Amino acid sequence: MRMKRIDTINVIPFIDIMLVLLVMVLTTATFIRTGLIPVDLPEAKGTAAEHKPSEMKLTIKKDGTLWVDEKTQVSLAEFEKRVSEGGKNMTVVLYSDKEAAFQNFVGVMDVLKRLGHEQLYIVTDKQK
Repeated sequence: MRMKRIDTINVIPFIDIMLVLLVMVLTTATFIRTGLIPVDLPEAKGTAAEHKPSEMKLTIKKDGTLWVDEKTQVSLAEFEKRVSEGGKNMTVVLYSDKEAAFQNFVGVMDVLKRLGHEQLYIVTDKQK
């Protein structure tokens, strides 16, 4: 009796195990990293925002200054220009210090409303 020679390796069980491990890693990993600019975020009971490829990170510091993508300080007019150039599909992720004046937040919201921009996420810390 002759034995059948095995020329291939069945990788389907290996792929199944790797997918289970991938799901475990993704569910335990944190995706949102607070920015390099120190901001004391307000608290909320909601979940954290998802980051999308075409996004603009806007940070409102305690002193009221606006920062885009954690490296460029901008005025409200420059922010409006960048949002209009980015289009309505661009996501704006807002990091606002809880001690910042509410007027700064209202100014940003006014710009977004005027441009008809609806893709906005507001990042908060989870309540303890």
